[in-house]
Amino acid sequence: MKMYKYLITLALGLSLLGCSNLEENPLSQLEPDERSLDLETIETTIAGAYGQLSARAFMSRALGLTLMLRSDMVDIGNPTTAAERVEHDQFTVSASNPLILNPSNPERSFWPRLYQMVRGGNETLRELEVLEEQEPGVKEELAARARFIRGFAYYHLVRLFGDIPYLDETTTTVEASVAARTPVETVYASIISDFEYAKQWLPDSRDNRALPGKAAASAFLASVYLTRGEYQMAYNEATDIINNAGTYNLALEPDYRNIFHAENTDFSLEPIFVIDFVGTNVNDESRDYLAAFTGFYGQATYYPSGGWSVMVPAQAVYDTWDDGDYRKQVNLDDEAVDNSGNVLPFSSFSSLDGRNANRPHISKYTAMASDLPQANTSGRDSHSNYQLMRYAEVLLIAAEAAAELGNNSEAAMYVNMVRERARNGDGTGTPSAVPADLTTATVEDVLEERRLELAFEQKRWYDIVRRKMGDEVFGPNGFETELLGTQNFDPSRDYLLPLPPLEITNNPSLIQNPGY
Repeated sequence: MKMYKYLITLALGLSLLGCSNLEENPLSQLEPDERSLDLETIETTIAGAYGQLSARAFMSRALGLTLMLRSDMVDIGNPTTAAERVEHDQFTVSASNPLILNPSNPERSFWPRLYQMVRGGNETLRELEVLEEQEPGVKEELAARARFIRGFAYYHLVRLFGDIPYLDETTTTVEASVAARTPVETVYASIISDFEYAKQWLPDSRDNRALPGKAAASAFLASVYLTRGEYQMAYNEATDIINNAGTYNLALEPDYRNIFHAENTDFSLEPIFVIDFVGTNVNDESRDYLAAFTGFYGQATYYPSGGWSVMVPAQAVYDTWDDGDYRKQVNLDDEAVDNSGNVLPFSSFSSLDGRNANRPHISKYTAMASDLPQANTSGRDSHSNYQLMRYAEVLLIAAEAAAELGNNSEAAMYVNMVRERARNGDGTGTPSAVPADLTTATVEDVLEERRLELAFEQKRWYDIVRRKMGDEVFGPNGFETELLGTQNFDPSRDYLLPLPPLEITNNPSLIQNPGY
């Protein structure tokens, strides 16, 4: 295990003791120029910011639940699950939804956690200002890591909430306490600046991809430009990565399954930036909760007691996915093995436990955690990696941007690179005819390829938002028409989440989003 993993775990534990609101500089904390600083101290500060990535409030649980359930690919399975989850699934979110901010347990909510990433980045930059001179490039690389995680956190915040308070390393405590919402355009300009700086100073590649390299900064820049509709810039960034894949040590993993395998993924060249879980439980942190949330109750397919059947795709997601596409069997389970060794079809999952939905379940997270003895009875204490950015997504960013620019044959070329891998399966049998190559690719073709290739990787909701597809995907022709809640989608309200009421109470400069 790499030393940086230990450092992140330690820093995560320490970070839980800190403030979780918008204050950047608590009065109880000494200013950087009032205390002794060295590189080891600053490394701990920046590790604390990155440690938030494996927190239960980020992709593993609170934000992961939110992004997955708000998409058209995932629905509620267990009808008795917590109301805070059902609200996101059915677009009935209250302003006080505790996944966003729970005042009594803020460490379990993603609004404060994202701002803790910002705070850790800002504090690192403040510390670097007073650090004595180092070897050339040392301070710049630390600043690049700080600015990357800050840009990364704000990229989530701006897509989730729209205008948000923007705090940088120059923000004082008083200014933070009365900060108004910064316009989206200004926030994006700062995000782009942070990723540009990171791209300049980060190394070309890293063995440990839980730390960003140059390709990670460039890939997120490409994603930002795609979200912004700046297609030429998105194309330039994505194709620059593709043209320099050797320099960045990137390639498509030959077997799609290995990208999500708890052990094999460490040897893959496809991941660009990941959350690297360490199989350690620190105050219920650093745990792979998506395995538990997507698994089915009462079975031995992966773990003795199984999962919780909370996030389960609508039946139409399974039915419309071509059986010849290898990615379908990697992503979905349509059978379960009970504790007596009996194989049950998905139509009988409720016989294992009444809380199970009788629909195929997501296997992308349950299967990848199962090979390790550290994974407990619901798969939480695993060494799984969550893919925050991988090379296939870069190819699809290039494809979408190319299609928008009218280069439909080039768009097809990038889509076909992804599809070829899917056809080859695990490489041991005859390649499938599905999915077939395209001669040209439209934007709609690329979006559909993203839906399948990046299924259940917390990408789909952001695609729905940036393309304003809500009326279409949650309408009568969407996947979830047989399930409750889709009729509640309101495009004037639901593309954004509500700001936490506590923040508005504490800071009258903040104004709530429409409809909440």
